[in-house]
Amino acid sequence: MDTTLRDGEQTSGVSFTASEKLTLAKLLLQELNLDRIEIASARVSEGEFKAVKQITSWGVSTGFIDRIEVLTFVDNGTSIKWMNEAGAKVQNLLTKGSLNHLKFQLKQKPKDHFKNIAKSIQMATDEGITTNVYLEDWSNGMANSLEYVYEYLDFISEQKVARVLLPDTLGILTPEKTSSYLTAIIERYPNLHFDFHGHNDYDLSVANTMEAVKAGVNGLHLTVNGMGERAGNAPLASVVAVINDFLPEVKINIKENALHKVSQLVATFTGFRIPANKPIVGENVFTQTAGIHADGDHKNNLYFNDLLPERFGRKRKYALGKTSGKANIQKNIQELGLTLNNEEIQKVTQRIIELGDRKERVTADDLPFIISDVLGNNIPNKVKIQSYVLTHSKGLRPTTSVSIKINETLFEENASGDGQYDAFWNALNKVYKKHKIDLPKLVDYAVRIPPGSNSDALCETTITWSNGTRDFTTRGLDSDQTVSAIKATEKMLNIIQP
Repeated sequence: MDTTLRDGEQTSGVSFTASEKLTLAKLLLQELNLDRIEIASARVSEGEFKAVKQITSWGVSTGFIDRIEVLTFVDNGTSIKWMNEAGAKVQNLLTKGSLNHLKFQLKQKPKDHFKNIAKSIQMATDEGITTNVYLEDWSNGMANSLEYVYEYLDFISEQKVARVLLPDTLGILTPEKTSSYLTAIIERYPNLHFDFHGHNDYDLSVANTMEAVKAGVNGLHLTVNGMGERAGNAPLASVVAVINDFLPEVKINIKENALHKVSQLVATFTGFRIPANKPIVGENVFTQTAGIHADGDHKNNLYFNDLLPERFGRKRKYALGKTSGKANIQKNIQELGLTLNNEEIQKVTQRIIELGDRKERVTADDLPFIISDVLGNNIPNKVKIQSYVLTHSKGLRPTTSVSIKINETLFEENASGDGQYDAFWNALNKVYKKHKIDLPKLVDYAVRIPPGSNSDALCETTITWSNGTRDFTTRGLDSDQTVSAIKATEKMLNIIQP
């Protein structure tokens, strides 16, 4: 079960719109082929109600309605009424899985809590709603109030409940405890269906989830990019890869090649950036930097493991930096369609090492310029943006006039757009359409200033382009954000110029 839209939304600063929730619900069930999704908490807000209603309406029309779940509360039927009005058919009822929570939060005795739970379950049954129950703080319950947990499970065994959901609410479990706690529970209650819901406070959620599966748990709760409260939840992509590669006896239906796409979309919707080194979905995880690794890949794939990027709809890359060797350089040069002899490659490698020592970022798209500089064999500057006028006025669309020299011929155009750079880009397109040249698509645009700097600092604009066969990146540096983007664009124009 994916709970990105409910527990993942508890990530600090994250809130999905109704349309975003609907879009992601479709992707999670149709593209990734997850078994179930938890989409919201009952009674939270009008926006949450609207989102659930849209998703359940879609769920009814597609036959997915029984795979769509909502967190509810023991509240004398208020959640059930909310569920009915929203069209939801599966409730995940939040109850207390530790005596500590029961005594100090609800200030109730077990028998009173059980009585209220039974009433909530019966109300749901009467309305045709399926009930799963969460044992909030279950892991602490196992550690500190085992008798209460068993008393609770004895009670719930007699109720009309589809699944018992066991959360490590505060992320306190180790793999050993996960295994021992779940083994004890599953052996004692063989007829109950148990889900494990791991949190990542000690960075152990994937290991704990793996142990849960080995112990015989029936279901797992995961989130895209490991989103969730505090350090987040067990990350979907990593758990899928671990199960597929290390637990082959366990069969799951999730489509690995859609994981990266959904991960990127969630990051875009939330602004919750994916760390570059995050397994499976991070920017760098299929990038070799050390030259010895690239050399080994060239010699019978010596540094490959089972996590092949193609499984996840991605490609292997070879980064350039101070640890790069000749093999890295050669692979990137091949990508550019260039040929250098061994002596030339050695010189280029040395220059890249020097840049790395100065903490300069070096990309494959810098290579033509590094090669030109090192070998004293300047690549012709075929395209030069001679001048431009950028206007931005309140109430009027931004406009740009641009003068560009291509192979010593000057062209001028002007255009408007949604912003200054958009207007510049539209004017540029007019020039290139006359040459019947299609410009690459802009797929990512990032601006940053050095940490701790202020508004008058230099800013770096990094633009990623796609020409249909490969992606490449160019950068521009200037104190003006739009000008730095124009400089990055000029580099791109010289790269593609025949």
